[in-house]
Amino acid sequence: MIMLTSLRNEEHSDASARFVYWQEDDAWIGYLEDYPDYWTQGDTLDDLKEHLKDLYFDLTRGELPGIRTIGKLLLS
Repeated sequence: MIMLTSLRNEEHSDASARFVYWQEDDAWIGYLEDYPDYWTQGDTLDDLKEHLKDLYFDLTRGELPGIRTIGKLLLS
């Protein structure tokens, strides 16, 4: 797992998002760790990262209804 950094949006210039990825045949496939239901792919790892950045902004703009994400519940 690696960190996704240098997102396009100025207000997110220091933001990062963890993602999971793997190579399958000639494609690189991955998803953002906080949004495991939304996969994307690229021809190269760099191409996949660009698609993941686009996906991040699509999912976090608040314009799409019903986005599922992962939260953390403190049990103490």
